[in-house]
Amino acid sequence: MFRSRRKYDEEFKKRAVRMSYSSERTITDVANSLGISNSLLYRWRKKFTPEGDQTRSSLQQDELNSLHSRISELEEENYILKKASAFFAQNQK
Repeated sequence: MFRSRRKYDEEFKKRAVRMSYSSERTITDVANSLGISNSLLYRWRKKFTPEGDQTRSSLQQDELNSLHSRISELEEENYILKKASAFFAQNQK
């Protein structure tokens, strides 16, 4: 059986990161009290600063992802336009 993947909102992630930095407890204890895994909390700590802002690398990764998706859209549009121009050129003869 598959376990359903839980999704957490941004505010929960930020609070968890703030708690992990400000608490005297270990990351394992903080993660267990929140019902999440250690690795998930470590990933969130890479994404957010202790103040709850996104880190520079996280912002760059988000920008890179959006640029990749934009490139894919443009490549698909270009492909469609090439096919359409070939179709119309063939029908004009």
